[in-house]
Amino acid sequence: ASSLAISEPNPAWFGNPPNKSGDPTWTNGNWLKSRFHLSFAEYHDPARTQYGVLRVLNDDLVQPSRGFGTHPHANMEIATIILSGALTHQDSMGSKETLSRGGVQFMSAASGVQHSEHNLSPTEPLRFLQIWITPRVRGGPPAYGGHSGRSSERHNKFDELVADKMNKTSKAPVRINSDASIHVAEVEGGRSVSWSLPAGRQAYLVVAEGASWTMTVQGGEEASEHSTSCCRMGRHDGCRLFGPATFEWQCSEESSGFLVLIEMARSEERRVGKECRSRWS
Repeated sequence: ASSLAISEPNPAWFGNPPNKSGDPTWTNGNWLKSRFHLSFAEYHDPARTQYGVLRVLNDDLVQPSRGFGTHPHANMEIATIILSGALTHQDSMGSKETLSRGGVQFMSAASGVQHSEHNLSPTEPLRFLQIWITPRVRGGPPAYGGHSGRSSERHNKFDELVADKMNKTSKAPVRINSDASIHVAEVEGGRSVSWSLPAGRQAYLVVAEGASWTMTVQGGEEASEHSTSCCRMGRHDGCRLFGPATFEWQCSEESSGFLVLIEMARSEERRVGKECRSRWS
């Protein structure tokens, strides 16, 4: 988390009035606080331009009565996972929907679409992960979809919310035009969840909530088949995962947690070593 770029842009850039002063409902001094896991907007790190088909992963905190005014997108599969508050989407296709915690909004920008995203609550902040995935092919008609999420399915296990349209066996409610899938898990304190990556696959894991996690890795490309290693993770941390290996995340007893995992085909990129760090902190 300490190496993520943090952006707090001018409110006028997205059609917002000036920031409020002394409003007790605001949890941040600026209308928006974005944490960039990959290069985006004013932030560029050659070591973090893209990860497989994952092009953008932004952790956004939007204050009450603020949002992103109408703006265009093209040739990108965009999925938004809502973590808290309520996100209202409206676009040039006539779609309008509001979703809350655990929900997912999807937009296939394709040949071009315009949309807006707002936190219409006068008192509650909004937090979400915005995920951009490179499509299999460019162009075509744009599309929108949304799902309110499945709290029972993500309770102490991973639930697949987004899947490749070519995957005929998946029961994910949202489908995209790319070889990638998005899974979420809401984990009680003291409980754990696991994930197995086969050879030829990779994933990116975000600790959206939970102050303390223990990640255990069984196997891995730099270890023998039966070796095990572990590390600690916390809120806002991200991790690149490579198969073949099995991963387990145990949440500390003190609080519950929320994980988001994006799986995709293995790319030819080399891993970022300890010497590679963002110039932002």
